[in-house]
Amino acid sequence: MTPTLPAVVQAYIDSEADPDVDRLEAFFAADAVVKDEGKTIEGIAAIKQWKQAARQKYRYTVEPLACRESDGQVVMSARLAGNFPGSPAVVDYTFQLQGKKIRTLQIG
Repeated sequence: MTPTLPAVVQAYIDSEADPDVDRLEAFFAADAVVKDEGKTIEGIAAIKQWKQAARQKYRYTVEPLACRESDGQVVMSARLAGNFPGSPAVVDYTFQLQGKKIRTLQIG
């Protein structure tokens, strides 16, 4: 059963199947920060570049498994499968929301 996700987190998951990275502007804050694979990506332009590069490199899918809120953050566990060692893997996506936008996202 697919967990119920906050609308902005669901929008992020839905965007995973959409090759148009410009869509990310609708739900990431302009000065959002993403932490993934030991890197910090800052600002919407850099986030769009990161997303496009990750899609091309890993050809991955994300399947939400569970979602909980803790200390003002939304933590979504998901099955991540793609062209990377250890695939598939269960990974936590930790979102800090600001209104209807994603302020920070940490993957891992």
